[in-house]
Amino acid sequence: MSRHDHRVQRLDPQSLLGIAHPLRMRLLSSLREHGPATASQLAGRLGESSGATSYHLRQLAAFGFVEDDPDRGTGRERWWRSAYDSTLVDDTSGMLDHADPRVRGAFHLYQQEVAAYHALEQANFLGSFLEWPAAWREASELSDFTLHLTARQARELVERLHSVIAEYRDAAQGKDGSQPFRVHLHAFPHPPAPPE
Repeated sequence: MSRHDHRVQRLDPQSLLGIAHPLRMRLLSSLREHGPATASQLAGRLGESSGATSYHLRQLAAFGFVEDDPDRGTGRERWWRSAYDSTLVDDTSGMLDHADPRVRGAFHLYQQEVAAYHALEQANFLGSFLEWPAAWREASELSDFTLHLTARQARELVERLHSVIAEYRDAAQGKDGSQPFRVHLHAFPHPPAPPE
């Protein structure tokens, strides 16, 4: 597999139960954003105890989210890396309608944690907005749109946006002036205005 292949872990009910924990999701995000680290390094970065990060890293490993980094570490020092670049839920309705209430609860927690993390990232960027060069300030976007679509059209729009993002994923990787660039996609039906 080349460095530019985007590895996606598709969540099923079992793996969802393994990831749906606030600290586990923060650990995984940190490994994806900053690269391999030890439990102690992650504890310092996230303000947690190394015992907690070590335990939850082992849980993430048991579900296939993280793995040992073979290029780093010694006998006393275990380095972890993300096994995948992103996670994806293919069957939202299956998670929400699942017979096991633990799966339904885990999916709700997972969605809430993703939304909270996106809000935190956006707030952090806005807090440092003036520190960025003008070109990056102009490249950033904070907007919303209301469209009138059928469910099929909405799904098609989301799939097309994913396709465009995939085209750009590695377009500038390693080129001078490239910078990690976060894209959040929030798409959901908006309730109609209440009748007057």
